[in-house]
Amino acid sequence: MKCPKCGYEFEEEKSRGAIQKQGMINKASKGNLMSRPAFGYRIENNKLIPAKNSEEVREIFEEFLNEKISLSQLARKHNLSVNGLKKILTNFTYIGKIKFNNEVHDGNHEPIISSTLFNHVQNKLGKLGIKKPNA
Repeated sequence: MKCPKCGYEFEEEKSRGAIQKQGMINKASKGNLMSRPAFGYRIENNKLIPAKNSEEVREIFEEFLNEKISLSQLARKHNLSVNGLKKILTNFTYIGKIKFNNEVHDGNHEPIISSTLFNHVQNKLGKLGIKKPNA
């Protein structure tokens, strides 16, 4: 940036928020979680691991893909809101990825479902007109 009075060229100081965001981007790029654990996971020793209810996540994906069931029926069946169900069905965490700042990185955690199952679900959501996650 140039000084308007003397014309001296100097480097603009990064704001505190910009520094924090860059730190979070670096953390995500190394596969580390940036928020609370997703449904079906828990944190143990600063590591994301499948929780006891991780099997329910698999069931949700399989039921949505293979059964003729509406989102609201599936949400009720699993005691979730429709929006909560959509968040589960579009969450990259379940395939071992971390999404932050609209970028997807390899995570340091075990996937709960396969990428194939996840992609089939994304295709079905797309056919139903439900917004796909940004990749």
